[in-house]
Amino acid sequence: MRASERGAVVLTSLARAVPGVRVVTTYRREWLGKDLTAGLVLTTLLVPQGMAYAELAGLPAITGLYTSVLCLLGYAVCGPSRVLVLGPDSSLGPMIAATIVPLIAADGDPDRAVALASTLALMVAAIMILASVAKLGFIADLISKPTMIGYMNGLALTILVGQLPKLFGFDVDADGLVDEAVAFVEALVDGEAVAAAAVVGAAGIALILVLQRWLPKVPAVLVAVVAAMAAAAAFDLGEHGVSLVGELPEGLPPLTVPDVRLDDLVPLCAGALGIAVVSLADTISNASAFAARTGQEVRGNQEMAGVGAANLAAGLFQGFPVSTSGSRTAVAERAGARTQLTGVVGAGLIVLMLVLVPGLFRQLPQPVLAAVVITASLSLADIPGALRLWRQRRAEFLLAAAAFLGVALLGVLPGIGLAVALSVLNVFRRAWWPYATVLGRAAGLAGYHDVRSHPGAEPVPGLVIYRFDAPLIFANAKTFRDEVLRLARADPRPEWIVLAAEPMTDVDTTAADVLEELDETLNARGVHLVFAELKDPVRQKVERYGLTRTIDPRHFFPTIESAVAAFRAQ
Repeated sequence: MRASERGAVVLTSLARAVPGVRVVTTYRREWLGKDLTAGLVLTTLLVPQGMAYAELAGLPAITGLYTSVLCLLGYAVCGPSRVLVLGPDSSLGPMIAATIVPLIAADGDPDRAVALASTLALMVAAIMILASVAKLGFIADLISKPTMIGYMNGLALTILVGQLPKLFGFDVDADGLVDEAVAFVEALVDGEAVAAAAVVGAAGIALILVLQRWLPKVPAVLVAVVAAMAAAAAFDLGEHGVSLVGELPEGLPPLTVPDVRLDDLVPLCAGALGIAVVSLADTISNASAFAARTGQEVRGNQEMAGVGAANLAAGLFQGFPVSTSGSRTAVAERAGARTQLTGVVGAGLIVLMLVLVPGLFRQLPQPVLAAVVITASLSLADIPGALRLWRQRRAEFLLAAAAFLGVALLGVLPGIGLAVALSVLNVFRRAWWPYATVLGRAAGLAGYHDVRSHPGAEPVPGLVIYRFDAPLIFANAKTFRDEVLRLARADPRPEWIVLAAEPMTDVDTTAADVLEELDETLNARGVHLVFAELKDPVRQKVERYGLTRTIDPRHFFPTIESAVAAFRAQ
């Protein structure tokens, strides 16, 4: 093989393994202008949101900018999506704070907080990369839509209440939604609110919401930030008790391996698992939504690797865990983004700002950062979704309510654990108590139908057709047995009980033992257990378990009609 051919093979393999290389090798000149413009527009959102979400996570504002730069570069190299934008996220901020705040010393050492957050990012990176290698993208399905709605609503309320003291210009010493709400009200009663801070914060919220509602193409957050800085300079708000961001450090941090204690690793690992699950769910849902709009294919396992690389880069440069952002991705897409060069441009502009004009945001009022976070929290809430669950399915509304209360009363990290547990238990509940019914012949309709939906449906004399809408497994085998025995005790007693077994997609060994005992019990009573429409793979399992020793092999029929015909012929 020639050297040029070997080089082409190596480049092709590298492009397949590293998406960033593929983008470079397939980049079109006509995309450049759109990517540069979109990068400029995106930066107007990255800077204020990065600083706001850093403080939401209990970290210095500058770490939000460090994190934004490094995660954008990391995902540009390893992320498969051409348009997804990663960065600090409002849904992760409270989880990061809930993990690191209890570990920080009483004096709130910011250097230790940054080290803990960076370690958390590295742990999230390791989890995501290992999950990608093991092809565990299905983990995102562990959180059902109802429990995610409840979790996000609880998270939105937690964020909003937590930011209210900052919006009004004071601090409270409280932990948890209820305690924070009580402490906030008590501080207001005691007159701790700073009037100028409250006015600036409320104006920031109003301006952002109005622009987002009526002028969606205008960068609302940037307008609010610039207006607040102008007001701070014009009215000398710092002298009126309004806290300002102040001078940011110049330049970027060096490559740093965070230094934490060994006894910090266990609580950090628990937090990293929760953050990884939420980040994965966000990534898969956002990737699917934007891929459908752009005609791209979603590669879930490669997305995990890309998010892992972004967290790895952030964690090595004093950053904190990140996820994909639907709002920032939508801004980039509307601005014409074609590739991840948009994110690279955004990262480059932030670096230039930190190197050339680090004092640009020194006059930015802290209440406006609180306003940015509060408006972001409002976008997390899905009240219409919760009301729709109430109208459509009360059981799933109760799941959403339980997840909401878990976040509100137990905290963010226990809340995500409860959300996952509720989703899994809901699946188990449906398998444990599945829908089951008797079928009969309905006038004017071919076939056999649910007697609950068709009350006039008549059974075949001497025969019961029973449908069990679930795999037959250890959790529901006894429920199945008890219901069949109840049908066998009917008066007049049936001669055959035909199982309409098409929904029965599996029979495990525990259920096989129950079936064997059930058939022997029924035979002793002169009742035969008959199977109709049993799928071939399940039939093979039944034979492998040896159930045909007691269940007559002739009592397996391809359709319900053929089973009924055989019964009548007998």
